[in-house]
Amino acid sequence: MRVFCVFLRKNKVLYLLIVCTAWITTNVVPLQTAAHEIRNVQDGPQPGRTSQPQFDRSIFQKPMPPDQLAFLNDLAGSTAEKAIRNKKFHKLLHDVVPDCVFHYGWDMSLLDALNIVLKGSPMPVQIRQGRYVMVSGLSGPYLQGRGFIWIDMQDGVSLGAFYFRPTNGEPSPTVTVFSKQVEEAALDMGQLPLAFAEDLRQWSTEARIPRVTTRYFITGLKEKILLEHDEDYCALTTPSNASAANACEQMNAQAADVDLDAAYYLDQTHHATNGTAWMINGADQAAWIQVREATCRGLSDPLPCHIRVTRERTHVIINRHPRPYPTAHK
Repeated sequence: MRVFCVFLRKNKVLYLLIVCTAWITTNVVPLQTAAHEIRNVQDGPQPGRTSQPQFDRSIFQKPMPPDQLAFLNDLAGSTAEKAIRNKKFHKLLHDVVPDCVFHYGWDMSLLDALNIVLKGSPMPVQIRQGRYVMVSGLSGPYLQGRGFIWIDMQDGVSLGAFYFRPTNGEPSPTVTVFSKQVEEAALDMGQLPLAFAEDLRQWSTEARIPRVTTRYFITGLKEKILLEHDEDYCALTTPSNASAANACEQMNAQAADVDLDAAYYLDQTHHATNGTAWMINGADQAAWIQVREATCRGLSDPLPCHIRVTRERTHVIINRHPRPYPTAHK
């Protein structure tokens, strides 16, 4: 090795060539790749926003028979604390919550994390329209943990959600939606029941959760995937003036940004349900952001460009490492 170094010092031209090649590989090549990717986005079909979400019932495996959920009517008005002590409801939790390791301050099962935020909760069990059951807790003992279980007694569909502020360096705060019944490789909010989305928004308001928050989904295959923001915040808020319209468009841009960060995080942590931030590495993201900003900066209204290009980048990341799934779940 020492002989090689002496050789390089005596051959300055070769030395400079090697240094320049290394710099180009590290800096120019990622920039060219990012620029090529953005050109493809601009030339190809553009993704639209989902103003009318379409519930995709097919993503839910093995719906629960309504007669097995009828006992939930007896829990209406009782506290979440009482509900989780009910033997039938405790058994139901095992049918809803994926059996995986979850990082809530430290590694534990997702069911244990949910029990922590529901235990002692004075929140009453709510049943809306005679079918949508909500068992929630708004006061976790640490990291602002909150969670709920949501069940449609008519369709037999079940979901849960968990919110907290991670301190291990991953995107924060986060809302993780989950269900054993779902085994998809990619998912957006519009595919979930509209009633669930409405109750999630209401719960988020009561829990003082930011409207735009990193969202994941843990599936029955024990994998954490992105739960993409496909809603249009301008359609949700119906802005009355230019200032309000700009504010909601900024929220759309923020949602696109947090989805991109979450997709990158999930890709780098291999979709582990307890992934940690120190597993992340890579410089391509910084190079891509430079090209995106340069591309959109010259436009009279750069936000739509920012949103469109960022969403497409998110889809590139989601799809660049396809994962095998059993044929039955495709």
